[in-house]
Amino acid sequence: MKEIQYLTSYRVIRKLATGGMGSVYLAEQLGAEGFRKIVAIKTIKREFLQNDENVRLFVGEAKLVADLIHENVLQVYQLGETGGVYYIVMEYANGHNLADFIKEHKSRQKVTNVEIGAFVISRIARALDYAHRKSDINGKPLNVVHRDVTPSNVIITLGGVVKLTDFGIAKAVTMKTPDEAEVIMGKLPYMSPEQAKFQGTTPQSDIFSLGLVMYELLTNVVVYNVNDIDDLVDKMDNFSIKRPTQLNPHIPAKLEAIMLRCLETNPANRYQNAEQVWKDLEHYMYDGGYGPTNVKLARYLERLFPRDPDKGSAVALVANKAQ
Repeated sequence: MKEIQYLTSYRVIRKLATGGMGSVYLAEQLGAEGFRKIVAIKTIKREFLQNDENVRLFVGEAKLVADLIHENVLQVYQLGETGGVYYIVMEYANGHNLADFIKEHKSRQKVTNVEIGAFVISRIARALDYAHRKSDINGKPLNVVHRDVTPSNVIITLGGVVKLTDFGIAKAVTMKTPDEAEVIMGKLPYMSPEQAKFQGTTPQSDIFSLGLVMYELLTNVVVYNVNDIDDLVDKMDNFSIKRPTQLNPHIPAKLEAIMLRCLETNPANRYQNAEQVWKDLEHYMYDGGYGPTNVKLARYLERLFPRDPDKGSAVALVANKAQ
C-alpha cells in the first residue's frame, strides 16, 4: 500500500480563544464507523492572509512542529485550507496556561511552591532540549530556536503534563524567517540580550527566556517589565537582576544558582544547552528522594483551580491566544 487518501472532516464545537491574528476552536475530528477525536483548530484571520509573511509564519509553524513528537511539546496533526482560510489541527490540551497559573497565585497573594515550580521549568527545558536537537528525516539538524518562551506559551494539563506551545515565530534551517538583524521577533519582557540587540538567536537565547519565566514563576515578579526595546536594552546593560531569594526567601540556594546561570547576560557564561538545565533541575528535585511528578502537579493545579461540580472540568484552554 503506497498511499491512503481519506478526506477528514471536523465539527467545530465552540471557540476557545481569540488573539490578534486568529482564533482557536474546540472541535471533533470525524472518521469512519463513527470515529471521533477531540482536537483543537487554530485559524488565521482573513485580513492577515493578505500579508505573505503572516501566512508563511503560520504555515511554517505547522510544518516545523509536525515532526516534533514529545510529551512536553503540543502536537500538531494537520495543516489545511478551506475557503481561503488556513487552519492547523492540533492536540487539545485541557488545562491552564502558565500565565494564568502565575496570575492566580498573585490574586491569592501567594507564590508558586518551589518544588512544583522547578518541576514545571524542568519539563519546559526538556521540550526545548528536544526541539533544539531535532533532526529531519535524513538526520540533518533543524537548528530550531523557539524565540517565544513565555508563560502564555506553556500549558499545564489537568493531568499535570507541561506542554510548550506556539512555535509560530520559531526559526529553523527549513524556514525562511525575517532577518534577526533587522526585525525583532518575540515578546519584549522575555527576550535574551542578544535577541533584544538584533544579534540573532541560538538555543541559549531560549535558555535565557526560560530563566526569565522561572524567575517570574517563583517570585511573581517580571524581570523586564518594559514596553519598548530601548528601555529593555537599557535595563539589560545598566541594571543587575535582583537575586530571586530577595523576593522569595523560600528558594533554595541550589535552585537560585540554576536560575541565575540561565540568566547570565553573556551567553558564554550561560548553560550551553537545555539538557544541562533539566539535568541540574532534576538532580536538585530528586537527589534527596521522591520529588515532584505529573500527579503532584495535577493535584496542585486542582487546588489552585477547583473544578465546578455542576459544570464538570475546569476551564479548558489550548492557548491564551492564536498566532
